[in-house]
Order: sequence, then C-alpha cells, then structure tokens
Amino acid sequence: MRPGEDEAVSDHAVGNAAFVLALREKGLRDTAVLRAMERVPREAFAPAARREQARRDIALPLPCGATMTAPSTVAIMLSRLKLEVDQRVMEIGTGTGYVTALLDRLGAGAVLSLERYRTLAEDAATRLAGLEEVRVVHADALAPTLPDGGFDRILVNGCVAAVPPHWLAALEPDGHLVTGLAIDGACRIATVSADGSQDLGPAHRLTELVPGLARVL
Repeated sequence: MRPGEDEAVSDHAVGNAAFVLALREKGLRDTAVLRAMERVPREAFAPAARREQARRDIALPLPCGATMTAPSTVAIMLSRLKLEVDQRVMEIGTGTGYVTALLDRLGAGAVLSLERYRTLAEDAATRLAGLEEVRVVHADALAPTLPDGGFDRILVNGCVAAVPPHWLAALEPDGHLVTGLAIDGACRIATVSADGSQDLGPAHRLTELVPGLARVL
C-alpha cells in the first residue's frame, strides 16, 4: 500500500462497522443482511453531493425525483425477503443500484432489476457492470407485461396501493414478494405470497411507484 492507504482502509472498515452497529441498535438482527450491508458501501452508490450522508439512516434524494431508501428500511425489506442462495430475483426500482448489489451479495442466482427512468437505469447498469448475474432493464414494472417470469422473489423498492396481479403471476408457486403497501394513509412493508396472501409489517417511508416509462431526466 502507498503511505496512508492502510490508514484509509482502516477508517473505512471502522466506518462500515459503525454503520452496521447503528442498524443493530435499531433492532435489526438479520446477520446475513447486516453483513452484506457492511460489505457493500452505500456511499459508493449515493449521489456525489450526498456521499457524506450515506452512512446515516436517512433516505437520499436522487435525480428524476427518485429516492435512495433509508438503510433501516432496506434492511427490513431484505430480511422479510428471506432470499436463499441461487434464487432468481426481480427487483422493481433500481435507483442507483445499491439494493441490487446487496441482492447479489446475499447470493441471488440472478437479479433482473427494472427502472422506469432511463438515466437511472443506464447509470446503474454501468455501476453494476462487474456483477455477472445482474441485469438492469429500462422498463415499467406497473405495465401489465413484464420482461420475464418464474421468479422466486420480487423486491419492490416503493409503495403501491395494491399488488398488481401480473407481479403475482411472475412468481414461482412457492415464491413471494416484498413491497410497500399503502394502507390507511401509511406505507406498510408487506410480504405477499404468490396466492395473494399478505403478511403486513411496520410502516416505513417509501416512494410511491409511478406508472409509465421516463426516457430522460
């Protein structure tokens, strides 16, 4: 290492450990998820102007009016996803690709990530180019057709009023999805099985999903 590099690496490791410890202090206990969040630096995916805030448990604004979800919300959703190694995942709402990278780190066999904003999709695809099992597509996940099907898990980085039937149809019979679900004025994190049965979790702030493709900022 060059002079000072070992110290920088040490500071980075300490910062990551403190980041995960702060999540644990909020009651998050899924070891696999916390380990992934320690190893995938959120600041590497945050907008340049917001990188100093990346290790705080807050949502960060992105171009196009999108939002980088707060880490504690991400951790809860990933924990509820119960992803198993080599399972096939569809992610809705790529954003910067941070959660996509976490899915890959957790051992997903393949990740198809859909993003309605072309600029975000292209930037995320470039950022994630080294991950062979990840594919980012500019697509509208709320449209009645999807690029593919047969998924073990679907992760929705946003909030909807109801789960579209074509999402459930894209799941394997024993699969499930995790999404924000608007109920009584709050966005509840819900696990929804392929048969439509729901397990409602806590309320968290998630951006409402908007239909249609956006080709430019």
